[in-house]
Amino acid sequence: MVPDDSAVLTHLRRGVLEYCILAMIDVEPLYGLDIARRLGAHDVLLQSEGTLYPLLARLRRQGLVETSQVKSATGPPRRYYALTAEGKTALETFRSTWPAFRSAVDSAMTGERS
Repeated sequence: MVPDDSAVLTHLRRGVLEYCILAMIDVEPLYGLDIARRLGAHDVLLQSEGTLYPLLARLRRQGLVETSQVKSATGPPRRYYALTAEGKTALETFRSTWPAFRSAVDSAMTGERS
């Protein structure tokens, strides 16, 4: 059975989505819906909003993000996500590892030899 585009994207997302989120909140704390919208702007990064919140909860349990409640004039308080020191370290590690990994994948896909 040959995997379709959806299956391939699912596998790729599993490896990088959490680091995309960490990078977004490295700039500033973000509300969950803002994270979903930004990821959704790139059609391939977020399959559905329903997959985001379990991932955010896992990042919180791992100590990579912390949350704070902010009052909202239009509804219930909003939960904002911010990077912890451990999250910054994880993001720095990914950022230093990603270029070589991406380059190796690109070379493999084009048949280049090292």
